[in-house]
Amino acid sequence: MKNLLTYLFLLCFSYGFAQGFFSDEKKAERKAKKQKKTEEGRWMILPLAGPAYTPELEFTLAGGVMTSFKTKKTDSLIQRSSMPIMLGVSSTGAYFFGTKLTSFWLQDKLRIYGDFNFKDMPDNYWGVGYDEGRYTVKSDSTTGYKRTWWQIYPRFLWQFKKHNFTGLVIDLNYTKGTEPSEGVQGDPYYQEYNEKPLNTGVGLIYQFDSRDVPVNAYRGFFAELSATYYFTGMGGQNNYQIYVVDLRKYWTLNQKEGRTLAVQARGRFGQGGVPYGEMSQLGTPWDLRGYTWGRYRNNTLILGIAEYRHMFYKKDGERGPHGFVAWLGAGTIGEDATQFEKYLPNFGFGYRLEVQPRMNLRIDFGFGTETFGFYFNFNEAF
Repeated sequence: MKNLLTYLFLLCFSYGFAQGFFSDEKKAERKAKKQKKTEEGRWMILPLAGPAYTPELEFTLAGGVMTSFKTKKTDSLIQRSSMPIMLGVSSTGAYFFGTKLTSFWLQDKLRIYGDFNFKDMPDNYWGVGYDEGRYTVKSDSTTGYKRTWWQIYPRFLWQFKKHNFTGLVIDLNYTKGTEPSEGVQGDPYYQEYNEKPLNTGVGLIYQFDSRDVPVNAYRGFFAELSATYYFTGMGGQNNYQIYVVDLRKYWTLNQKEGRTLAVQARGRFGQGGVPYGEMSQLGTPWDLRGYTWGRYRNNTLILGIAEYRHMFYKKDGERGPHGFVAWLGAGTIGEDATQFEKYLPNFGFGYRLEVQPRMNLRIDFGFGTETFGFYFNFNEAF
């Protein structure tokens, strides 16, 4: 823990030193240039790098590029689109790449979202269910194996009425385990699905979205319902279904922009022969931060999070670039919606740095039952 705090201090100190290097006149000039780029809808690109620690990757050196742009510079009815890119290597020998596209087109009639990820890593697989995740001893002989995973997950949504969107989901994903330990090799789910790693799905999605800025909302409501069907007819190797319900609400407190209470309730429900790599998993960088991603998995999950976000203001009353967050949450997994098991508590805090207008660098410390993680990423968790 001491080392993690040291890394965070060095990162913040480095930024503060870089800021202090410039005179007030130079800072004002840089701010004016950034404002002009924003108003003109031009591309903005900012590279950043820093350390992280997650339970599954351990110590990680992550590099990233925050890119934002307008799909049509003269269109005043659309927001800036964003595509943060993250890549890194870890002390375990893992390497990874990921990006999350959020884009706005045609006067916000069309929205295109996309998650694109790749990981090749020494990993651990505890099995399926709460008891397996909680009580299986982590070791090279019981849980260790190597995993290769990738996903191409675009969503295309059309606004048919104010705040109402509907559209198409496409999901191509692949999970392949190699070098399994004795414990992993004997797992029935691993035996059944590991030689069928490719999944292809298509589905429908509906969203109601009144958030002011989707990647960092200060106010508004968001609801998503989706149903995705995976089947062998499209080249995949498994037949199953995934249904998602995602509800979020954001309040601006004390009429101070950047002082936000955000809450989320989310459910992911799998039916049919869901492969072990595509089961609902708690502990990602976007939900219960601090748990090992993949330790707790089953067909279905539900979770809830309440997060307070606080941006500091300057003496002149202008919102500054620095802030912090704190959250409380809990989640559970089950074979289906009628068989949920014990709940996993979660809490944490983090630092925020606005690197582009309404787009933050995110550094989070998350804690759970006998576990913790330290995350370096872009934009808010939800």
